[in-house]
Amino acid sequence: MECEITKMIRVYGIVQGVGFRPTVSRHAMARGIRGSVSNKGPYVEIFAQGRQQDVDGFIGDIENRPPKRAAILKLLVEPVEEPEEFTQFDIIESEKTKGEIFVSPDIAICDECKEEMFDPKNRRYLHPFINCTCCGPRLTILDSLPYDRERTSMKEFPMCPSCADEYHNPDTRRYDAQPVCCNDCGPEVYLIGREERGREAITYTRKTIASGGIVAIKGIGGFHLCCNATSEEAVQRLRKLKRRPVKPFAVMAQDLETVKEVCQVSEEQEKILTGHQKPILLLDKLTEMSCGQKTDAKLIKYGKNIGKDQGRSEAECGKPAELCESIAPGNPKVGVMLPYAPVQLLLFHYDDGIEMPKLLVMTSGNTSGAPICRDDHEAVEELSYLCDCILSHDRKIRIRADDSVMDFYKGEPYMIRRSRGYAPLPFMVSTPWKGQVIAAGGELKNTFCIGVDNRFYPSPYVGDLEDLRTVKALKETIGRLETLLEVQPEVVVCDLHPKYNSTVVAQELGLPVLKVQHHYAHILSCMAENDCEEKVIGVSFDGTGYGTDGTIWGGEILIADYQGFTRIGSIEPFVQVGGDVSAKEGWRIAVSLIWQNTGNMEKTLDTVQKLGLCTEQEAKVLVTMAQRKLNAVTSTSAGRLFDGVSAILGIRRASTFEGEASTALEFAAEAWRAQEIQKKNVDIRVKSLKMWMTEKKDIPENPGTSASSTEERKFVLNTGDIVAHLVQEKLAGEDSGKLAYEFHRALAEQILAACEAAEQETGIKKVALSGGVFQNRLLLELVDDGLAERGFEVLKHSLIPPNDGGIALGQAAYGMAYVNRRK
Repeated sequence: MECEITKMIRVYGIVQGVGFRPTVSRHAMARGIRGSVSNKGPYVEIFAQGRQQDVDGFIGDIENRPPKRAAILKLLVEPVEEPEEFTQFDIIESEKTKGEIFVSPDIAICDECKEEMFDPKNRRYLHPFINCTCCGPRLTILDSLPYDRERTSMKEFPMCPSCADEYHNPDTRRYDAQPVCCNDCGPEVYLIGREERGREAITYTRKTIASGGIVAIKGIGGFHLCCNATSEEAVQRLRKLKRRPVKPFAVMAQDLETVKEVCQVSEEQEKILTGHQKPILLLDKLTEMSCGQKTDAKLIKYGKNIGKDQGRSEAECGKPAELCESIAPGNPKVGVMLPYAPVQLLLFHYDDGIEMPKLLVMTSGNTSGAPICRDDHEAVEELSYLCDCILSHDRKIRIRADDSVMDFYKGEPYMIRRSRGYAPLPFMVSTPWKGQVIAAGGELKNTFCIGVDNRFYPSPYVGDLEDLRTVKALKETIGRLETLLEVQPEVVVCDLHPKYNSTVVAQELGLPVLKVQHHYAHILSCMAENDCEEKVIGVSFDGTGYGTDGTIWGGEILIADYQGFTRIGSIEPFVQVGGDVSAKEGWRIAVSLIWQNTGNMEKTLDTVQKLGLCTEQEAKVLVTMAQRKLNAVTSTSAGRLFDGVSAILGIRRASTFEGEASTALEFAAEAWRAQEIQKKNVDIRVKSLKMWMTEKKDIPENPGTSASSTEERKFVLNTGDIVAHLVQEKLAGEDSGKLAYEFHRALAEQILAACEAAEQETGIKKVALSGGVFQNRLLLELVDDGLAERGFEVLKHSLIPPNDGGIALGQAAYGMAYVNRRK
């Protein structure tokens, strides 16, 4: 008889909640392997006993044929010298073991479940909670690890005999699928405050939407507000109720073909749209619709079949979709996603005869500034006056998870908000750090981050911490993730700003507190995402950050690594008058910039009046406040510079939401450039401006730097002359779109000159681009391409946002480096 061997295999990565143990069991049976597989929390542990060739083949199967949604990051194999005698292969009860932990994000409904859900002969026909080992909720229902049903919110729903049979049968798609359920034993949908439940609740919801109403709908990670995206009246009503005059709404399309009827979709974008994460993708709108577009026959057939079920004709089913203008007014893009939860698919397709629109608004269910609602109490409290009914269900959401939002840059994902489907997947760096830290993140677009050794787990999106409800959500989510990841952080890292609520939360954790300058954290986040440890030239451009000198920073050139940073340059400082209100009213920044250039009240008033920025009285008050430093701070905010230029060019005087004026400026510039390229006018250069060096321009002294920073500004970007040029050209009647492009081009040239000057000083040829301003794809492209042409290596973001939603990663990386220096 051939000699048998026994090996122990440990598999690390996303191996829980993705059907890993059932897949291993099937591989074992196919190879005649005896042994066991179990979740240990941090990893899956396997004992494999059999002939050498069978065990080796089995290990190869695990490595090369894992479940669809698994991600193996490390596989360790050890021989077992004195093994027990196994008689069969078993999935054994999970045990808790400390070590590397990887929590699976929520997974969008798979094609197999979708097919079953719309099969009238299937026992899960139209089941709002259908799932299998390849799809369904994960993070949002999880209480603790290892991932088993009794440690999720599904423990409240005992399996019926049929579901239990599938759960225990290795030959089924639901073998060991923790959220498995059916219409008989699973959660139930219902309308809050009404009698309708189950089927009647879904029909009433569809009827409400189809007739122009607004509905709040509980999904996987929280509630959405939903209405007909093709109805101007319905969308305008939602805008009025939500007090959101122009900020774009996200849209859910019934299928990929519908998306292609309203947006341009590349091959890479199609993969993300239809993949298992299904974020909101920012897609370019189609400028011209063609009725003769080619369509996928299978999708048409599917749509027609569903349409026939609803009593619609084939002609009606084939009619192209049209978004109403109010979805994203004045915006060349629209945020679009496909249904990822079964209940969302049922909004589009049901056998009740109701004709539904192919496009629905699907915006976060919250009031302005608050976190997304996750339970009935919050929904009634915050959403009942925003909608006509609330469709909820009785499966509890443990951790909120708002939708992820993704842009694309040069064919690659460029994350704007990282949450559902992605969080809390870790980022791993090569540096062999040891320790545990937590980073509280920023004040706006808050996410936090937990660092364990060389792994960093960014949280789902929390929100803006100006609202105390969001602060409460932050504290709760920190507690839950600390429990899931089994960490006891040694330090907490936060922003330098003393009055941020994120700083307050950090200080309340009872740990040693490290404070990290905002723009430095941005650069570190870009470094960590790109696994870079050496010094870089950091270009950190955003709206507002507290500087080490007590002024407002936002357009910074830094030399940075994990030990600290040196501020070697910035945009030209200006006086920012009016505190927080100046972030919303760009015309105030415009007046300040004009006054700074003229140095004369009379000239300023004349220019302001010709540009129509504000009344003479308002301009006088602003200039007086700037002169006397009343409610005025020195600022190098690039974000506010964009707002001011947008006002000067007559594009947006003020913003009703963060970034409105600056994005409108970008869109105007891109539209003008596209027009010029169409005319074959490729040479669209701008007037070159020299950068000011320190001997030509005084730089304010820095009275209070932190231990990790030094102030050695050697140059100031010549943004003052850029503004003066724009004012002059605008008054001369030049096109605003052209001037918007000139501003982007001139600012990019200044950044390139700064990087070249920094390289001459330091010899560093690697540049990291970060900060919310680099959500601007035009500026990003101009700087990225310019740096590459000059021989620089450019680090950019991809799956971590460049905005404040990404700084927690940088903070955590700094904290881990600090802990290891101390050790």
